[in-house]
Amino acid sequence: MPLYFAYGSNMDRAAMTAHCPRSRPVGIAQLARHRFVIMREGFASVVRDPGRSVHGVLWDLALADIGGLDRYENMAQGLYAKLYLSVVGPSGPRRALIYVGRNSGPGRAAASYMEPILTAAAAFRLPQGYVAELQRHLPPGREPIAKPRAAASAYRLRERRPP
Repeated sequence: MPLYFAYGSNMDRAAMTAHCPRSRPVGIAQLARHRFVIMREGFASVVRDPGRSVHGVLWDLALADIGGLDRYENMAQGLYAKLYLSVVGPSGPRRALIYVGRNSGPGRAAASYMEPILTAAAAFRLPQGYVAELQRHLPPGREPIAKPRAAASAYRLRERRPP
């Protein structure tokens, strides 16, 4: 099964279960030399930035789920492009499928879009500084969410051991 690096709404376990029911989280990962942005359409993407990194969740993507993920990411309408990039995950550097927005912005995300991203980022225990960066994408006047301690235990992962 291919690996998939989620850095936006697909970090949320419930969202992934809805359109990729056979896929499982492997652990957290990092995409070097990129930064998180919001596209003009209001959705997450990444752009090259040599001094930054994007943190996210690495999924073991079932082949049967790829079509559902493509539909969710509006591949037919050209919203995202699929790339395979190197990420550093629980077992070291790996190539992973990543959906990158064709329009890098700038844009604004709705609170209803960003809040599940922030909840998943905190639950998967992404670095606090990175979660604070993500919080800057909340609409003006919106308070950052608190770390969901109870949700963190529900997101605990077993580290996958290499064969």
